Amino acid sequence: MQPKNTTMKFNTIFGKPYLYWLLGIFIFYLALTIYISEFYITLQYLGIYADQIHWGKLLLGIIFTITIAALVAINSVYGYLRYKEKKKVQKSGTLACVGTIGGLATGVCSSCVTSVFPLILGAFGISFTWASLPFQGLEIQALIIVILGTSLYFLMRK
Repeated sequence: MQPKNTTMKFNTIFGKPYLYWLLGIFIFYLALTIYISEFYITLQYLGIYADQIHWGKLLLGIIFTITIAALVAINSVYGYLRYKEKKKVQKSGTLACVGTIGGLATGVCSSCVTSVFPLILGAFGISFTWASLPFQGLEIQALIIVILGTSLYFLMRK
């Protein structure tokens, strides 16, 4: 009986008033990520450097970014519903904030963006980019998906 009740509450975010919030947060977060990472500039040069781009990694980065945006939107709306029910959302809220900021830090194409974390390290004289990681930052995006999924799990738990 307990899981069915949780599922029904989860489905309420796809109801009429919350669906608009869900779509709005998704579109806003995706637009903000594209703007901060300046992916709109990268798109202009795709034709010129098409033979030098690893298309699999780029497409995976785009899929990860869309997944992160969807999880941020779901966490936001579901967290609001849980808060409205007077449920404790501290642990899941913290994870959702970390995931949201992390998603913005990696950008759409994590090997193309300077982002916040390497910028902070650069202030201390440490040269670092997501491109220096083994999978060019895709592992950071995967970690953010896990963090946001964990946050959603804590929100769905009673």
